[in-house]
Amino acid sequence: MPELPEVEVVCQGLGPLVCKRKIISVSFSNKRLRKPFPRAKMYRHVEGAFILGVERRAKYILLRLTGKATMLFHLGMTGKIGIFDCDTPRRKHDHLRFLLDNGKEMRFNDVRRFGCVEVYSEKELREHDPFAGLGPEPFSEEFSAEYLLEKARGKRQPVKSFLMDNRVVVGLGNIYANETLFAACTHPQAPVNRLSKLDWQRIVKKSRLILKKAIAMGGSTISDYENVSGEAGYFQLELAVYGRQGQSCKRCGQPIERSVLAGRATFFCPVCQK
Repeated sequence: MPELPEVEVVCQGLGPLVCKRKIISVSFSNKRLRKPFPRAKMYRHVEGAFILGVERRAKYILLRLTGKATMLFHLGMTGKIGIFDCDTPRRKHDHLRFLLDNGKEMRFNDVRRFGCVEVYSEKELREHDPFAGLGPEPFSEEFSAEYLLEKARGKRQPVKSFLMDNRVVVGLGNIYANETLFAACTHPQAPVNRLSKLDWQRIVKKSRLILKKAIAMGGSTISDYENVSGEAGYFQLELAVYGRQGQSCKRCGQPIERSVLAGRATFFCPVCQK
């Protein structure tokens, strides 16, 4: 599933291609995604609107439209957004197509159809914020050692599960939680109430460094992720523990181990992450 760096890369690539463009029409496939297409809202708020900006919140892509409406995309596990010439043959799993005023098409492709697209009016966003209850962004000032120390108070939850909880912090999915904890020399099963302020400081610092590097390298293509231009990311070449079970630790040489924590594959070095 695309995580924060991959979604950020899509946003950065999409913005210059669609901002200030008018959406002439919207076309749908005959299959639904995780949620039904909001067809009535598409016709009311999207067709005929100009795209004012492209933003990311957590793992969501937001297109700000004239009329103060917002179109929200979640890529699910296999979702892709690309810009194509209108005469480019459609692919089997192109479920949404937006004809733009420059003759290009923005297409949403999703093989497994776990993604979704939603449309919110200004009033709906104000009254029913879809991001209410989510934690801070990893790059925000709110995400700090003091904040994490307070959130962890009295909890024995494993630190990896804690960091993957969107109510604590958004965007730290399985890949980057594994990598952050290795970089911070913290065992993924360590109870959060036993971590010190210094431990949390290392986690905050390392998470930001890893996420920034992943964004700069176009994200991680583990299965079929690709950016707006159809290109794969290459941060997977830098992974220290994720997917490296049995391979030598890049720091100490011991074999990387794998376990399952809260139903997710978890990778760590038994020496560097005691």
